[in-house]
Amino acid sequence: MSQFKLYGLIGFPLGHSFSQQYFNTKFESENINAEYRNFELPDIGDLMELISEYPFLSGLNVTIPYKESVIPYMDAMDPVAREVGAVNVIKFSRKGSDLRFTGYNTDVIGFTDSIRPLLTRDHLRALVLGSGGASKAVVYSLWQLGIEPVVVSRTPRDGVITYGDLTPEVMASHTVIVNTTPLGMYPEIDRCPDIPYDLLTTEHLCYDLLYNPDETLFMRRAARYGARTKNGLEMLMLQAFASWDIWNAR
Repeated sequence: MSQFKLYGLIGFPLGHSFSQQYFNTKFESENINAEYRNFELPDIGDLMELISEYPFLSGLNVTIPYKESVIPYMDAMDPVAREVGAVNVIKFSRKGSDLRFTGYNTDVIGFTDSIRPLLTRDHLRALVLGSGGASKAVVYSLWQLGIEPVVVSRTPRDGVITYGDLTPEVMASHTVIVNTTPLGMYPEIDRCPDIPYDLLTTEHLCYDLLYNPDETLFMRRAARYGARTKNGLEMLMLQAFASWDIWNAR
């Protein structure tokens, strides 16, 4: 039998994890000698202690809030991850006692391939709600798709607008809206980003990176005004496929 391998997800806090369920089901069904675990890290500074505690670790996924703060630990970066400025997959490379980390970003692949079929020629501009690591991947993806993104955050700064700036004109001209914040994620399902939902129309596409619950409050309120909605489950699946390919590439 092949050598046992351990994979996992780091973040804080970690509740329901699609990745853990997906990978462990895959390992069992394909008779792969591996396990996938959730590792809650209260601080990114605990990363090296975690890695020394689990010598069979062969790769990690990274989620909120460490997609940016994990970068200083990388020995190398994939060009896309470097340009995005966020890492959500770490590939381990061992030569004897030497362990090296390479950072990748599969959120770009997952989001791009998931939203592309929903786009029309009228989708020219987007509002990206939130400014964290996931937001950076979404912004990069939208530029690649030929859509001009504007980041919306509670904190104003260069190139970023606030929720108070979402005028009728801005809402009308930005017909793709992507929620990259954790607002509405289980168990706090009664929360959603503070946008003027009554300005949404049937021309709008509202995409939520969250997938638990299946329909977030953001999606429900958008759908009430005729907007098309989609959650982040397919994106999660696509980025998980890509993670596996990265970990097992020769």
